[in-house]
Amino acid sequence: MNLLNILLMTPQAGASSQSSWMSFLPLVLIIVVFYFFFIRPQMKRSKDQKTFREKLEKGQKVLTIGGIHGRITEIQETTVSIEVDNNVKLRVEKSAIAIDTSQTIENK
Repeated sequence: MNLLNILLMTPQAGASSQSSWMSFLPLVLIIVVFYFFFIRPQMKRSKDQKTFREKLEKGQKVLTIGGIHGRITEIQETTVSIEVDNNVKLRVEKSAIAIDTSQTIENK
């Protein structure tokens, strides 16, 4: 009787490999979705920000992540000096520069 129960409980060779593959399929799909909707766009955004910060030049109007508007007066390796008002200069990290406001309509 015990031998019969053991033989009946053993899975078929083809069915077990198909069943194990199908159990991993949702996990693989979740990883693919995360890559295309979260990881890949974030990598593209950080690459664009890096190239933007490398192309900063004097006279460019910028906005910092703190909301300070100014014009670039001096560029060092990791910092940028921006003129906020007449004879008021701030030194900020390049990573604190958010966007270029030179091309907006209100600054033309």
